[in-house]
Amino acid sequence: MISKATIDTVYETARVEEVIGDFVQLKRAGSNYKGLSPFSDERSPSFMVSPVKQIWKDFSSGKGGNAIAFIMEHEHFSYPEAIRYLAKKYNIEIEETEQSQEEKEQAGEKESMYLVSEFASKFFQNTMNNTDEGKSIGLSYFKERGFTNDTIKKFGLGYSPETWDAYTKEALGQGYKLEYIEKVGLTILREDGRHFDRFKGRVMFPIQSMSGRVLGFGGRILTNDKKAAKYLNSPESEIYHKSKVLYGIYHAKQSIAKLDNCFLCEGYTDVIQMHQAGIENVVSSSGTALTPDQIRLINRLTKNITVLFDGDAAGLRASIRGIDLILEEGMNVKVCTFPDGDDPDSFAKKTPLDELLKYLDENAMDFIQFKASLLMKDAKNDPIKKAELIRDMVNSISKIPDRIKREIYIQECSRIMDISEEVLFNTLAQLVQKDIQEIGKKQKQDQKNQVFEVHKNENISVKAKVDVLYELELKIIEILLLYGNVEEDFEDILLKANDDGELQEVKEMNKYKVYQRIYLSLQEDEVELATPIFKNIYTDLINYFNENENFEIEQYLMRLSPELSQEVTTILMDDEKVALHNWEAKQIYVKQKNQTITQYVSETILTLRWFLVNKIIEEIKSSLSSEIDSDNSENLAMAIDYSKLVNNFSSKLGRVMSRYS
Repeated sequence: MISKATIDTVYETARVEEVIGDFVQLKRAGSNYKGLSPFSDERSPSFMVSPVKQIWKDFSSGKGGNAIAFIMEHEHFSYPEAIRYLAKKYNIEIEETEQSQEEKEQAGEKESMYLVSEFASKFFQNTMNNTDEGKSIGLSYFKERGFTNDTIKKFGLGYSPETWDAYTKEALGQGYKLEYIEKVGLTILREDGRHFDRFKGRVMFPIQSMSGRVLGFGGRILTNDKKAAKYLNSPESEIYHKSKVLYGIYHAKQSIAKLDNCFLCEGYTDVIQMHQAGIENVVSSSGTALTPDQIRLINRLTKNITVLFDGDAAGLRASIRGIDLILEEGMNVKVCTFPDGDDPDSFAKKTPLDELLKYLDENAMDFIQFKASLLMKDAKNDPIKKAELIRDMVNSISKIPDRIKREIYIQECSRIMDISEEVLFNTLAQLVQKDIQEIGKKQKQDQKNQVFEVHKNENISVKAKVDVLYELELKIIEILLLYGNVEEDFEDILLKANDDGELQEVKEMNKYKVYQRIYLSLQEDEVELATPIFKNIYTDLINYFNENENFEIEQYLMRLSPELSQEVTTILMDDEKVALHNWEAKQIYVKQKNQTITQYVSETILTLRWFLVNKIIEEIKSSLSSEIDSDNSENLAMAIDYSKLVNNFSSKLGRVMSRYS
């Protein structure tokens, strides 16, 4: 168990903008920060972070919360795991207790898979550093590659012994379930029913998520066994999806965001050697073809990618296909190649940092220049090949979403290839039109597939009516969250006897905290909030204000269930989108800068009371019959009295109140 004092320290220390900044490139937007959603594929930022409120909201997916909630959502951490992660980030001392057998059995399937992977990483490191076999084979290999002890430790490098089931046996002995060891691919079931370690006799590279969790492994064999693959990766599992992971992203994320550029290379050792040389904004696709998901991972941190290629011509042509994928995501691409016989690993190993930085800066060229220089060697003086090359370059340009960038690249292509811009623009228009037609066909097919569902939903074409009561109750909760503990002067109307003994209404100003005023007003009218989730939040807030002298939103969110916490965050962040709503057309008035809190609270409560009274009037009217009887007369008199009350509300609000249809 983690003590409450430690949890409180984590909440007080962790800054939501710093925590999220490790995963998303945030840009200042007024008093807030904006960025691309890490939970959906989007081009325009709809992810908002409020440093003042210490909360975040993703308007594309609807998710939101505090720093803890973000780590839990993004990394699929349990609550204790999120606390431990932030404690480690902020160097907060936390008591770690060994998991009991019972706790291991109670852990969810996904969490259990993480646990066996974490244990495997420690096992491989321990084997390499503390056994004769590990030192003589694994450690000596990494030393020969030029890696220092600090680098080896930083990347968690290790060694899996040559024994058939060394890891499997150790993990089972420590209480980890065979089911999960199999699911992450660390052990393989043989035909005779026995198990053996997938990575036996290999040096190990743990593959980490953006937050540092071990997702899988890459293992390199050190023998000359031609039947065995040189590199072997963990198989796809619930926690490891090769196409969505970049090797080194955990160690590179802060540097990528800070320097606003990401170096992309091919192998594990390329990343490690570059880090050791002093260049940390570097990741690898781990020898696989680059995927859109991997590119989007970088896109959260920077719009700029510099692809690092070695001097192998065949490898260059194979890898260049990934450039179009990067362009499709609206990112800026540069390419840097190394001299023949060198790759990022070997070049970084022998080159001092200042010279390495200078080389990368001077040799990184724009993708169109790179593509032209590479493919022109093949085309030479062959006009047919040159025409194919130009079409290939224009095809790459057509992938760019930004029209201005497309035009600039067309001009550059015209200059490099010595061909008129008009011809290139016509070719570009044809390619873009073709893409549009393809998208149109796909959309039509999607629409056909949805026809049945559309017919099933009778309300699909009916514009939703505004739920005024819902919106008013939402404003009540928002007021409590923003101003609940603020003390203000409110007007009370009291009945007092004059000198003649007659009762008269007397206006008197009294101090109330906002939550007290709202509570008393709703109690006076015997009003309960109708929306269940608002009713739960309202009750909890009133209790919290009564029990606590101070109100801190971070502390308050701690006590809420995930459902209520999500709703509270949505309410708090939705006031950033006030301009998008035509509230006044709905007779719902939001606080303007020239409005006092007192006025805002009073108007909201009066509007709620007016709405509820008007609802009663409508119910009475609908119950009136055409016959004249005592019941009808009483109901009519009641409706008239309520109408006078509405007029009273209008007078206090200083405007005519129209009924909702």
